[in-house]
Amino acid sequence: MQMPLKAISPIDGRYHQLTDELKEFFSEYALIKYRVIVEIEWFKTVISVPEVQGRISTKPLNAKTISFLQEIVVKFNEDDAEHIKSIEQKTKHDIKSIEYFLREKFSTQSELKPLIEYIHFGVTSEDINNLAYGLMLKEAKEKCLLPSFKKLMIQLVNLTEPNANISMLSRTHGQVASTTTVGKEFANFVARLQKQLEQLDSVSIMGKLNGSVGNFNAFYIAFPQVNWLEISQKFVEQLGLVWNPVTTQIEPHDYIAEFCHALIRCNNILLDLNRDIWGYIALNYFSKKSTKDEIGSSVMPHKINPIEFENAEGNLGIANALLDHFANKLPISRWQRDLSDSTVMRNLGVAFAHLLIALISTLNGLQKIEVNKKALASDLDQHWEILAEAVQTVMRSYGVANSYEKLKELTHGKNVSKEQFLIYINSLLLSNDEKKSLLNLTPEKYTGIADYLAKKLAGKLNNML
Repeated sequence: MQMPLKAISPIDGRYHQLTDELKEFFSEYALIKYRVIVEIEWFKTVISVPEVQGRISTKPLNAKTISFLQEIVVKFNEDDAEHIKSIEQKTKHDIKSIEYFLREKFSTQSELKPLIEYIHFGVTSEDINNLAYGLMLKEAKEKCLLPSFKKLMIQLVNLTEPNANISMLSRTHGQVASTTTVGKEFANFVARLQKQLEQLDSVSIMGKLNGSVGNFNAFYIAFPQVNWLEISQKFVEQLGLVWNPVTTQIEPHDYIAEFCHALIRCNNILLDLNRDIWGYIALNYFSKKSTKDEIGSSVMPHKINPIEFENAEGNLGIANALLDHFANKLPISRWQRDLSDSTVMRNLGVAFAHLLIALISTLNGLQKIEVNKKALASDLDQHWEILAEAVQTVMRSYGVANSYEKLKELTHGKNVSKEQFLIYINSLLLSNDEKKSLLNLTPEKYTGIADYLAKKLAGKLNNML
């Protein structure tokens, strides 16, 4: 498919192939379809109420009619959506145009024609809208977002376990610090991301169906003997959403704020990961696999740029900016409601799209990196001063006075060679066994239990993913 060169947004232009799957959840077509689903399901629910059937002298819908209603959803296509939009051009109301679309459909069926007035019965537009958006978010999370995160997690785990024993000079404040391992560095991100993804998945996606100001006014004036509260709960829950019984005209969107904040935390971990990998490539700790036809610079032929990690960083920034706005804006509404949330809600998919681009870019980048063991070993061998932590800690354990200060004098702001280190160890007033232990220590060996921590986490997640 050719790139739409005149698309204003890169989501629908440059990156359209990466974000196509989101069109089934967040496009105008998708929003219309989800609204149709909610309207039909609500109609079926209302018509099944015994008191309603008694008033209009009707029986439960037969199998043929049920099949007809299901086909409206199953066979719903862009032509249907276009027709609804054409009705909206006249009505200037998006939800009412869906009602009129369904009226047209129902008028062709003898069993449904007398029941037309029960389309959109008792509900306000926001009863339909909030449930449609709830379904959109739920299905986008389950079918797109979490599977994409899972692919990334699998790749991170695949980089954790095999590299658990590969020593690497760490850096704090940008300065050389104690030794870690490559696998443990990846494990840090795996552990953080796993925790936040669990929190994201646990966010309850809410839904309400309680009329124009949240009090079931119209329902109880028409059928006061019916337990509409119970019907509302069952209906929302059968859609797979969590029922919110007390609202104004709108579901207050607090759960969307919670959802956005959870996503922001996930995204910040990804930002941290991408920047760290970018830095390790700059240090030559990692190298990027070369691709024959790829060009890194228009004038410098030697370059292989870490563009995937840079692309991810930029898109995560855009996603977070939008998610932050959603979280701050959507829970705030004037009195019963105002329309300022409507245009904001229509942009939920934009944040998802930039996040999806970032996830794909990060995954592609991680699949192209290689650990440069030679560079890692060379860097470690040039910084024996990092063992000052080990030596002064052992000296402290034997009660040697001013241990920290003595090692500071030797190493503070200095580059210590292997020879200088060995001379210093031999000068210490320690037992021969303890000296021997320190003399056998090297920057490469000073990793604590980094390999154990990395392998344990990787093994645990291998069983989960």
